[in-house]
Amino acid sequence: MILPMMRWVDVEKAFNRALLYSFSWTKALLVFPSLVLCGILIVFCRALYFGASEWMGMSLVFLPILLSSAVLLSVGVLVIRMYQLELKQVSWSLKKIFLGSLDAVLGTSYLSIPPILLYLLLWMVLGIFFLMKEIPAVGHVFNTILLFVPFLLIFCSILLCVFSVALLFFVAPAAAKFSAKRLQLAKVVLSLFRRDMFGSLLLFFIALFPIGLLSLLLTWAAALTNVNFSYGERSWTLALEWFFMMFPFAAFLTPAVIFFFQFAVEATRLRASE
Repeated sequence: MILPMMRWVDVEKAFNRALLYSFSWTKALLVFPSLVLCGILIVFCRALYFGASEWMGMSLVFLPILLSSAVLLSVGVLVIRMYQLELKQVSWSLKKIFLGSLDAVLGTSYLSIPPILLYLLLWMVLGIFFLMKEIPAVGHVFNTILLFVPFLLIFCSILLCVFSVALLFFVAPAAAKFSAKRLQLAKVVLSLFRRDMFGSLLLFFIALFPIGLLSLLLTWAAALTNVNFSYGERSWTLALEWFFMMFPFAAFLTPAVIFFFQFAVEATRLRASE
């Protein structure tokens, strides 16, 4: 069902409110180092990718995304609690928020473990097919007949990455509220999602829009920079270039990531008020 006009006005107000509070130095001091940490992980894996085998290279593509989602989920709980206090006009400090949210951060960290373990299982099964295709004489036959299995394994890996990103939007607001109450947390998230699946997905894509747009523009700028100024002929040289380029990436994406979590709060309120 398409959103009614009155509710769309509420979405606009929620979007503007979340965007207005996204430019905060205190939140940036928390989010920016986290994005730098994720960037270092991605750069490190990309540098290893050059000398890795095809099977190892596959893990270096997906694993950084899953690990970065785990880091951002914990950070998102802190950002959401800051935003909720701002809306209530309650004074707060970064130290006070951090100490008061340790239980919530530790309680939600377990949510990132199952996708990582499931991906490692898919990756190990995928390794069997990498070995099979190297069998002399008959390897190409097995590879042709059973090609649909690696396709499904890789597709499931992509879905796991999407699921990990969705966790940040749908679970982080509830986790910030219910802390380590896992059963209650799951019930709240499922009830809100089932109540209006189309609206939930629409709000999710709205939250992703600033990150997606900025990522596209930054990647375009990075590609043009590499074409005209890159001296990267070796893996370590490219890794150093990506490392230093990662800092402006993280700086520009910081407000967008803050907005993502804050709009997740607004989306939860919109769905709960139906």
